[in-house]
Formats: sequence, C-alpha cells, structure tokens
Amino acid sequence: MVAIHAGVPRSKSFAAFASIVRRKTSTANPSLRRPSIAPKPCIDIKHIRENPELYTQTCIDRNYLAQKDYPQRIIQLFNTWKQSQVDARNLRQRNNYIQVKLKSFSNEAASHSDVPLEERDQLLLDAKNVKGTLNQIVSRETEINDDIENLASELPNLTSKETPTGYEPRVLGHISERPDTYTPANHVDIGNDLGLIDFAGASTTSGWGWYFLKNEGALLEQALIQYALSIATKHGFSVRSPPSIVYSHIASACGFHPRDQGGEQQSYTVSQLEHQRPNEVIHEGKPELSLAGTAEIPFAGMNANSVMKDAELPLKIVGASRCYRAEAGARGIETKGLYRVHEFTKVEMFAWTRKGGESEAFDSMLAVQKEILQSLGLHCRILEMPSTDLGASAVRKIDIEAYFPSRRIKDDGYGEVTSASICTDYQTRRLNTRLKLAFPSETKTEFPYTVNGTALAVPRVLAALLENGWNKEDNTVRIPEVLHYWMHGIRSIKKKDR
Repeated sequence: MVAIHAGVPRSKSFAAFASIVRRKTSTANPSLRRPSIAPKPCIDIKHIRENPELYTQTCIDRNYLAQKDYPQRIIQLFNTWKQSQVDARNLRQRNNYIQVKLKSFSNEAASHSDVPLEERDQLLLDAKNVKGTLNQIVSRETEINDDIENLASELPNLTSKETPTGYEPRVLGHISERPDTYTPANHVDIGNDLGLIDFAGASTTSGWGWYFLKNEGALLEQALIQYALSIATKHGFSVRSPPSIVYSHIASACGFHPRDQGGEQQSYTVSQLEHQRPNEVIHEGKPELSLAGTAEIPFAGMNANSVMKDAELPLKIVGASRCYRAEAGARGIETKGLYRVHEFTKVEMFAWTRKGGESEAFDSMLAVQKEILQSLGLHCRILEMPSTDLGASAVRKIDIEAYFPSRRIKDDGYGEVTSASICTDYQTRRLNTRLKLAFPSETKTEFPYTVNGTALAVPRVLAALLENGWNKEDNTVRIPEVLHYWMHGIRSIKKKDR
C-alpha cells in the first residue's frame, strides 16, 4: 500500500477491508467466473441484507449447509464496502484541497510572486499518493462487489408456504386406480424379450447408462413425444425446438451447477479452446459449454439480456429435446434399466408470467401432466415436494410418481415421472430478463416470473407402460389407445419371430 501524507491517515477499516477481500475472493464455484458475454445478474442483495435470518434458515431447511453463512458474510462485506466509501470520500476531499492549493501556486507563479517550492512539491507528492490509494480502493470495491454478487448467486430461492419443511413429501392426490395384480417382470426383461431395448450394444458404444431403443420401442418414443406435444398445444403452449448445448454460465444462472450439494457430478461440460498458433501458449479458452440437462435451461436463456413486453405474457412454450445427466448413482432398483440414464428425450414446458400469474401457469402445467398420465392409463400419486428436494431455483415443486410393478420393494412401487416448479424471479434476475410494464402514467420494468414442468420424460414413461401393459399370458404389451394413431395403428407389441 502507498502511504498517505499530509494528515490523511490510512484507516484500520480499509486495512480490514483489503484483508477481507483477499481472503474471500474465492467464493463457491470459482471455476464458473462469469465471462464477459454472460448476462449480468440483478439479484436483490438489499433484501438479503435486510433478511439474513430468513435466507440462513432457508439454506438450512433446503440442506444448503455450505451456504448458510453467506447472508452474514454478505453483510460483513457490505459494511466493509460502506467504510471504504467513507475512506474514498475523505481522500477525494483531500485531493480537492490539494488541487485548490496547487492552482493557487500556479496563480502566484503567474504573478511572479514567491512560490514556496517545498510546499508545492509536497502537495504534488500527496496528490500522487492520494490518487494511487483511491485507485486501490476502487479496485478493492469492485472485487468486494463481485464477491457479494457471487455469494448471493449461490443462495437458493426462498421457499413457498405450501412446501413441507424437511424430507417427507405431502400426498395431494392420485391418478387412476392402482392395479390389483402384480407382474414380476420388469421393463428391462420385457424390453429384451420383445426386442425393444438394447443395453449391451449401447454399453459397447457409450458405456453404462446408455441404451438403444429398437423397433416398436423407438416408435413408442416418437409416439409419446408427439402425443405430449399435442396435449400441451391444446392447453395453449406454443412449440419450440431448443438446442441441447448451452453456455455453462446460462445453466448456472438457471440454478444448475456442475456438482450438487454432495459434490456429485451433475452435468457434462465441453471445453472450447481458442485457435492456437504453432508454439503459442493459450491460457484461457472460450466460454465453457455444457450439455443441457433439461430444455428448461435453453428456454430460460432465450430471453436473457432482453426486455419482454407486458402484452406477451403469459408466454407458455413447450418443446422436445435430448437431455444429458452425468449422475449415475449406485446400480440397483433406483437406477435399473431406463429409470436413470445419462441421455434421454423429454418434452418440457416453460412459461414467463407477471408476478401473480405464476400459479395459473403452474396449474396449467399440472393439468397437462395429469391428462397425459391418466390417458396413458398409469396409476400415479401427486406429491407436494419437501424443502430438501427443491432445486436452487424453485420456491415450490410438485412431482407426479407413476406406479412401477418392478419397484414394489422401493417406495411402494412409485417413481417420479414428471415435475413442475415455480421459480419466481430467481432465473430472470440472474439472466437479466426484464419485463416492461406500461401504466397510464408511467412505464417501468421489473423481472418476470418463470415456471417449468415436465410434460413427459420418455424413458420412465416408456418403462412404466411396458411394465403396466405387460400380459404375461401371451407375452405382449398393450399400447394405450391414445397412442394408436401415433403408432400407425399398432395396438400391442408381440415377440418377434427369430
């Protein structure tokens, strides 16, 4: 640090400020430092400072224990920043005084009066030192603001009053009647026996967690996609076809991080190196890319760094995409066959709404999910998910779990097939998606709310159809009537003649 002369002492608070900045610069996810092309977040940090206990308790309730101290750290950094502002103001006042004195010396020199050279030289040195220290303070303030923003970005959203606290979901209802009979066959055996699924071939080409769908299995995938899209469009959703590769900072802004709270890898990343000339050393590459785990990410990013018009909302979209999940889990019932795979097709719904309109969009997505699953003849239970099961962005989440006969010893046979979440302005603030509101007397902008939901995740629904539609008497699988049109009239799947 450059010493400050002429009665402007270096404050202890600034020394503490500089120390804190150096100590705290490496916040969570340092590898995901925002590149210059990324949207600049507009997080409501003031609300965090004014309600630290609320955010801390939210972290505890949602098992974000690594982040529970972030609200207090934000307050500490902000207080240090405020003191640095005082230090900077004092330095600027001192600098103004020096400039006035130097100007008076210039006037005296012009009038050929005696100029005290030693005093002038000392003031010039003081001016240089003040300027250097001010530059350091400004630089430190930028660092501490970045740190505050990074800490705030890592906090999960607040939690709805509808959400149960803890680990147990609340059952809201059921879809269709639970089958009375128990079929011991699982979808892996059924799929292999009928020539619908090939795990062995996929393990050779890609590894464990991938699969080939074959014959009627591949047709069933396309039928489910088209049927889900038809139901969603009937409910007012317009169709989009999203990319499957996104910038990692877009995924992070949506609440999806490379690793979960337990440190397990969640996503696949694609490194992009700059063009390298011979013998040239490149230290930084292009912004990192990720394979999207859900179309929610590219859908949310569609309106990043943009201003939506009030008349556009609610804007409800739906699209099918390939999704990629790195997590595999231990092999067993929980991950057997198609239930947990690395790549799959999913039809996703997404909506932007004004504040207050999120519940209507949420209910619309739930209506789509219920209609699809009921028309497919699947018995399901509807769950209000607990706080520990919410992702970073959601304030509320409802899952629908279908009945899988092969999973009777696990969760009484139920397994998640759809999910719907309200994310309020968590994503739009991090993506800088604004909404222009027009009033008779004024025009202002705010952040729209986002809602997302699964219309249909193909592998799990396909697995449920195989198990629930299996007829062990003649070794066939019944195709739900609503899919006959999309299956080109095929009503059942039989064993192929070899």
